[in-house]
Amino acid sequence: MLAADAPDAPKLIAFESVYSMDGDFGPITEICDLAKEFNALTYLDEVHAVGMYGPRGAGIAEQLGEMDRIDIFNGTLGKAFGVFGGYIAASEKMIDAIRSYAPGFIFTTSLPPVVAAGAAASIAFLKTAEGQKLRDAQQLHAKVLKMRLKALGMPIIDCGSHIVPVVIGDPKHTKALSDMLLDEFGVYVQPINFPTVPRGTERLRFTPSPVHDLKQIDHLVRAMDALWSRCALNRAEASA
Repeated sequence: MLAADAPDAPKLIAFESVYSMDGDFGPITEICDLAKEFNALTYLDEVHAVGMYGPRGAGIAEQLGEMDRIDIFNGTLGKAFGVFGGYIAASEKMIDAIRSYAPGFIFTTSLPPVVAAGAAASIAFLKTAEGQKLRDAQQLHAKVLKMRLKALGMPIIDCGSHIVPVVIGDPKHTKALSDMLLDEFGVYVQPINFPTVPRGTERLRFTPSPVHDLKQIDHLVRAMDALWSRCALNRAEASA
């Protein structure tokens, strides 16, 4: 597509670092190479990675050492940072242009000062060694949950990120499992149905946090095991 366009036409490649439904990673380095070849800008959505990846929590591009090849970063102040709102980060000229020309910015309301202060404090904390301990704990808990669910024959998608999708494949069962987990076990997980994901790939999407403990993970796994049997859902051959 880039090769087919006029060489002097402005180009921008927009992509993500962690894709939220499968938890897979975008090919950041390869896309940056492509952008360099065709003189395109790069726009990287790090919403599902900021705070959770990289030595200072800046995201996957930081983890890969590719931050200087990204022209515009898009992130959130929710999720890992625990507040709300969003942001972009770019060069001074790029930000000035967006301030001047982007209706979505011009006609919006700024964050309340207390929210901005909370976000700044959270970002500063996650840049520290203590923040790295939280990132390590989240990755460990995600690995433990994946291992436990795989051992029960649950059809999970494991792309190596902190996102743990369990594929149900039926919208009614997905909603029913979500309701039963909350009503009977006190566990809330969002059911993901069409059109967010293709039909036949409906799922429950778990995201273990650093502050969930192993007892809570065990409680979740036992609940999933019981409900899976109750709903007579298929299992893969249980792994060791």
